[in-house]
Amino acid sequence: MHAHPGLGVNPDTPVESGTGFDEQDDSRRGYLPATSFRSRRSALSPAQRELWERLWPQLGRQARSESDTAPLDAGAWFGRQAPLVLEIGCGNGASTLAMAQAEPDVDVIAVEIYRRGLAQLLAGIDSAGVPNIRLIRGNAVDVLQHLIPSESLTGVRVFFPDPWPKARHHKRRLLQPATIAMIADRLLPGGVLHAATDHSGYAEHIAEVGDAEPRFVRVDPHTEAVPISVVRPVTKYETKARHEGRDVTELIWKRR
Repeated sequence: MHAHPGLGVNPDTPVESGTGFDEQDDSRRGYLPATSFRSRRSALSPAQRELWERLWPQLGRQARSESDTAPLDAGAWFGRQAPLVLEIGCGNGASTLAMAQAEPDVDVIAVEIYRRGLAQLLAGIDSAGVPNIRLIRGNAVDVLQHLIPSESLTGVRVFFPDPWPKARHHKRRLLQPATIAMIADRLLPGGVLHAATDHSGYAEHIAEVGDAEPRFVRVDPHTEAVPISVVRPVTKYETKARHEGRDVTELIWKRR
């Protein structure tokens, strides 16, 4: 199971088959472009609902594509000025939590469409007492377009987005030229786009569109300094992919 383009949902998020919570309703209301993600229904447990009601007003917000056009004030939301990273598709938040803990001086905004994944991340934040993560529920393209100001991000992370392997579905992939250009605009000079995928065809596609963006230059973090960590924790999904013989490709660009 892969992530969802436009949302970048991490594949570690389990697909649930129970009664729906409200993903389907949001799609019908037009908040989420139905062509950019796969249908998924999930219910929160009573404990997750309680945690959501307690923490979401402080740590989360719902994105709206057309009616919510005021730029995000990250400094006010986090209560400080710090390098800001946007993670597209946090899934269950395992990578988000570990990377935020490793870089306490960096603020992370995690974007995810599925409430269950966000609830799992909220539980991790609450348990570990991690103060430098905020969450947005919505489509990442809408978030980039409407909420993130130009030259405001130090990094953008996109880990294991849905490759949409069938040729007729390639247009649904998140990392298209237009999205890459928008990411480049939102990054500060020297800011980093870090993508990872285990799908060889999508890796080639991402490399092509990233290299074609004139504001980007490919970097090797082993030999060149980058402003944020590019060390990812290995997730269960990634371990399974490697065991099945799928190589993981890391692609990193810096804005000129």
